[in-house]
Amino acid sequence: MKAFLRSFFASLLAIITIILLIVAIAAVKSSQKTKIHDHSYLKINLQGSLLEYDPPTEFPGGIIGGEPETLQRILDNLEKAALDDRIDGVIIKFSGIGLGGATTQEIRDRIKNLQSAGKKVFGYADIMTRNNYFLAAACDSLFMPHGGYFEFTGLSATSMHVKNTMKKLEVEPNIDQIREYKSAAELVIREDMSDEAKENIQWMMDEAWDMVIAAIHEDRGFDEARITEFMQYALFTPHEAEEVGLIDGVRYWDEIEDALIGEGEKEFHAVTAERYAQEERKKFGLTGKEHIAVIHAQGFIGGKDNRIDPILGVMMGHESMAKEFERAREDEDISAIVFRVDSPGGTSIASDLIGHAVELAAKEKPVVVSTADMAASGGYSISYRADKIVADPGSVIGSIGSISGKVNISNFHKKLGITHDFVEKGPMALFHSPYKNFTDEEWKRFTENHWTDFMAWVEDIAKHREMTMEELEGLIYGRVWTGRQAKENGLIDEVGGLDRAIEIAKELAEIPADEAVTIHHYPEKKDFFDMITGNGGDLSALVRLFMYRFIREDVSDTWNMIAHNQDVFMGIDWREIF
Repeated sequence: MKAFLRSFFASLLAIITIILLIVAIAAVKSSQKTKIHDHSYLKINLQGSLLEYDPPTEFPGGIIGGEPETLQRILDNLEKAALDDRIDGVIIKFSGIGLGGATTQEIRDRIKNLQSAGKKVFGYADIMTRNNYFLAAACDSLFMPHGGYFEFTGLSATSMHVKNTMKKLEVEPNIDQIREYKSAAELVIREDMSDEAKENIQWMMDEAWDMVIAAIHEDRGFDEARITEFMQYALFTPHEAEEVGLIDGVRYWDEIEDALIGEGEKEFHAVTAERYAQEERKKFGLTGKEHIAVIHAQGFIGGKDNRIDPILGVMMGHESMAKEFERAREDEDISAIVFRVDSPGGTSIASDLIGHAVELAAKEKPVVVSTADMAASGGYSISYRADKIVADPGSVIGSIGSISGKVNISNFHKKLGITHDFVEKGPMALFHSPYKNFTDEEWKRFTENHWTDFMAWVEDIAKHREMTMEELEGLIYGRVWTGRQAKENGLIDEVGGLDRAIEIAKELAEIPADEAVTIHHYPEKKDFFDMITGNGGDLSALVRLFMYRFIREDVSDTWNMIAHNQDVFMGIDWREIF
C-alpha cells in the first residue's frame, strides 16, 4: 500500500510539474513580441462578455482561453492605431456580444477618431443584432458570411419574478424596499413589474431609442421611419441585409483578407489586440512629464478584496480599492486621479468605505469620476464624493435607494425533513435568524434603522452635490437615469467618456490642455510569474475565474443559441435596451 501511495503521489507531482512547465513556457512565448509589418490591420474580436478592465486574476494570452478582451484595451489600442503608420486600418469581428450604451459610445468615438486620421474600419459579423448594430454601423464597411444571422428588432426589457416560486417552496421574504422605484426587490415581492418600474424603464428606453436612431441615421443615413420598417421585418438573411443597405457585402473571412492585402505585400498582415497592447504609448507621443492615475472599479461591491466570484463574476473589495487610492494619493508624481467606475452596486458598508477613500484622495489631489456602463446604487455611492463626475450619455446612473431584509426558510427546511430549535438569552437574539419572520417589534426597529441609514446617505449626497433635499426628492428612491438625464438633473457634472474625464483632471491639476500626460492604470496587471510566486490567493482565484467564464460565457452562449431559435428571453439586461 505504501509503495502504491508513493508511486501515486510521485506520478501526481510529475504531472503537476509538467503542467506548470508547459504553462510557464507558454507564458514566456506569449510575452515575446512579433514584428508588426507595414500595411497591417489591427484585429479586435468582440465575443462573449466585455469587461471594462482586466479582471483581478487571469492567465496570460494563449493559455486556457487567453486574455479576455477589455474596453480599456480596445480604447487604448484604437488610440495608438490612429497614430501608427504601420496600421492601415482596423477590423472588428462581432460574434453575439452584448454591449452597454456607454461601452458602445466610447468605442464609436474611437472609431470616429481613426476615420479622421484616415484609417479604415471594417466590421465582420457572424451574428448581428440591433444592439451590436449601434456600434457596427460606425464602421466604414460591414460584412457578413453567407450563413450569418441578422436580427434587427425594437427595444425591450423583460423582468423575472420568483414570488410564486418562493411561495411554493414556502420561503417567506422579509424585505424592506426604499422605495417604489428600487425595482430589484420586485424579483421576490411581486409577480410583475410595478407601474413605477415600468415608468423608469420607459424613460430610459426613450433615451436609448433616441441615441440608437441618431447614431444609425448619422452612419447609414436611415431615418426613423426606415429603421422602424427594418424592425418590423425583424430577421434578415445576410443577402437581404445587403439589399436594403444594412451591410455592405456578403463575404467569407478569407475573401476579406485577400481584398485587404497591402500594396506590394504577398499576404494579409493582421495584428492581434493582445500583441498590439504590448506597443508602448510613448512610441506614439502619448506620454508626458505629468502623470495621471486611472483607478478602475468594476463589478459588484462587497467584501475586502478584489476577486472573482463564480456566480457574480468580478467583485470589488473596499480594502483593495482603498490601497489603490492610497497609492495614488501618496505618489508625488501623480498630479490627478480619474476614478473609472463600472458597477451596478453592492453592499452599503463596502460602498461607503470606498467612497471615503475617494473623499480622502480628493482632499489632496483632483479626483474625477468617469462612469462606464453603470454607476448605480453602490456604484453611485462610491462616486459622488469626487470633485467631478463625468458620465457617458448611455451610462446608467443613480438608483439611489435601498433594499434590505432576510428570507425565512424554516418551512422549506421542514419540507426536507429539517427542523430547528433555539436557545436564547437577551432580547432580539434571533433578530436576523433565517428560520423565523421578523416580529412586529423587530420589523419596526429594522425599518427605522434602514431608513436612518438611507437618509444619512441622501443627506451626504446633497452636501457633496450642493443640492437641497427638496431637489433630490424627485431623483431618489431607486430612480435610474441615463448620463444625459443625470446631467440635466444634477447627479453628474458633465457628459462624456474617459477622454473628457482626463481633460477635466488636467484642468483641475492646472496641466495645459495641449500637453500630453502619462497615464497609469491601477490595479496594475499581474503577469503569470507574479501569480505563481505570490501568496497563493491568485492561483485559487484562477479556479473561480474559470468557473465564472464557464457559467457566464459557455453556458450563456448555449442559452443565447436556444433563445435565437426558440424566441426565449428572460431578465432585464440594460445592455439589451441599448
